[in-house]
Amino acid sequence: MKFITTTFATFLILVIIAFAGIHTTFAGNGNSDINVELDSANSNVDLDSAVLESIDLDRNAKSRSFSPQDFRNTVGALEMINKGRSTFRYDTFGDEVFWGDQLRLHEAIAGEANGGVGPGVSPATALAVGLKVDVEVLPRKLLRDLRLGRVDLTDPATTLALLQLNAVVGVRGTFDKSGKALTSVGITCALCHSTVDDSFAPGIGKRLDGWAADDLNVGAIIALSPNVQPLVDLLSFVHPGIDAETVRAVLNSWGPGMFDAGLLMDGKAFQPNGDPAATLIPPAFGLTGVNLHTWTGWGSVTHWNAFVAVLEMHGQGTFIDPRLNDETQFPIAAAAGFAEVRHDPDLVTPKLADLQFYQLSIKAPTPPRSSFDKSAAQRGEVVFNGRANCASCHVPPLFTEPGWNMHSAEEIGIDSFQADRGPDKAYRTAPLKGLWTHTKNGFYHDGRFATLNDVITHYDDHFSLGLSDDEKWDLVQYLRSL
Repeated sequence: MKFITTTFATFLILVIIAFAGIHTTFAGNGNSDINVELDSANSNVDLDSAVLESIDLDRNAKSRSFSPQDFRNTVGALEMINKGRSTFRYDTFGDEVFWGDQLRLHEAIAGEANGGVGPGVSPATALAVGLKVDVEVLPRKLLRDLRLGRVDLTDPATTLALLQLNAVVGVRGTFDKSGKALTSVGITCALCHSTVDDSFAPGIGKRLDGWAADDLNVGAIIALSPNVQPLVDLLSFVHPGIDAETVRAVLNSWGPGMFDAGLLMDGKAFQPNGDPAATLIPPAFGLTGVNLHTWTGWGSVTHWNAFVAVLEMHGQGTFIDPRLNDETQFPIAAAAGFAEVRHDPDLVTPKLADLQFYQLSIKAPTPPRSSFDKSAAQRGEVVFNGRANCASCHVPPLFTEPGWNMHSAEEIGIDSFQADRGPDKAYRTAPLKGLWTHTKNGFYHDGRFATLNDVITHYDDHFSLGLSDDEKWDLVQYLRSL
């Protein structure tokens, strides 16, 4: 019976092995080990590196023992990745309670003509604020009509149809029994940490999980909500008398690709220089081996997932971090009891392990060959590891420190505003792989440096490196090649 009910994941790995040209045979010594051999004729097949690593295949040997335990571990890993991918893309953790029941964002999306309020959000408007459409779930007829210009992209009813298809990346709609009236809305991890490849049209394409949503205007989307009173109530802990108009002004100040995860912790909406306190949305790929995972540390992937799912997305789950009891550093969080939040049922905690596993499986994308000068990049690598001393902190191949990867503001020559908003009051050494995918909104946590050359010039001045213009150019090309 167990053989008959083989899991889908087991079937999946057998398919992977078969297509890779890997032959499995039982060893003839009476045990149940499996010998895995890579067919020399197919030795150049580009297998998924995660699969190769998980089965510990030695490319330099003809064969290697592959035990039943190894096989079970590999199947289990694939099952976790599959479940984590689903969580990352589609799970709202029950946050409709906040975005739908409290903020009533769905009403603004639907518009008055469709049972909501205001003009509604058309596909054209949605795309303009950085929302994306997953082309792979669109029916063929709809794709054909889109190509022929037969779909009204200025009508909010079209947005509702896309939500019914679960085609809007990171946004889940709930409809009534008739399937026509939008009754609630929730968001997923993919909203801020996915984009699409624009293979069909700008903003419409295949999903690219882990990429930073660098043109998503999160603040403007939230500001559309008919009721921002829940945000007013929280900010009132430190800003008595604040009103909805002011909250919307703060949200609209963020701009594309920015989000302020600290706003509802400390109430600091702006930097001392008057700039918004929001930071760049970071990518969620290439995090394997990286210790702390946000601009200012905070914790591991799974810590931050729980933090965001419960305190930022407002999902119905459990989150515990006693550091948020610090009334001086986190006055709103302390007053609101964010240091220990529990919901029953807990819709977050059971998903964290698979979600973390999937995120850690997302590799940093390889840059297009045309996006950098190869010869200059090779020279830049020498500068990176040598005169510029970049590798002392951005240690290859992680490109961050193995272990404690935090630095004071003084060490890196900038102000401490954002660092002081985190529990360690320091900045993380950001990993560099895939840097080419998120250059649109500048560099550093708040995009203060417009170009990579500006970043290098800052360090050149701060550490008195004396780099030439040619060395800086080579360094830029190397960073773009990672």
